[in-house]
Amino acid sequence: MNKSIITVVGRDTVGIIAKVCTYLAEHNINILDITQTIVSGYFNMMMIVDTGHITGDFHRLASDMESLGDSIGVQIKCQREEIFEKMHRI
Repeated sequence: MNKSIITVVGRDTVGIIAKVCTYLAEHNINILDITQTIVSGYFNMMMIVDTGHITGDFHRLASDMESLGDSIGVQIKCQREEIFEKMHRI
């Protein structure tokens, strides 16, 4: 299993989760865990996904997620689990 972390942050609008999940399903990416919250109109979501059977490559996924975020007015970042862990270990 190849785990990756996807974070989504921005103003809350209708369809954010649907659009992100649709992309993931279309590219054979399974959601392992998901949490989301809305605080004062700001949306925040973190997903742990399995990219072990991804259609395409990881760099394409990260680029597509960033572009998807731009199109819906949020910031989406996708990182491999090992990079995420190293960045947040202090």
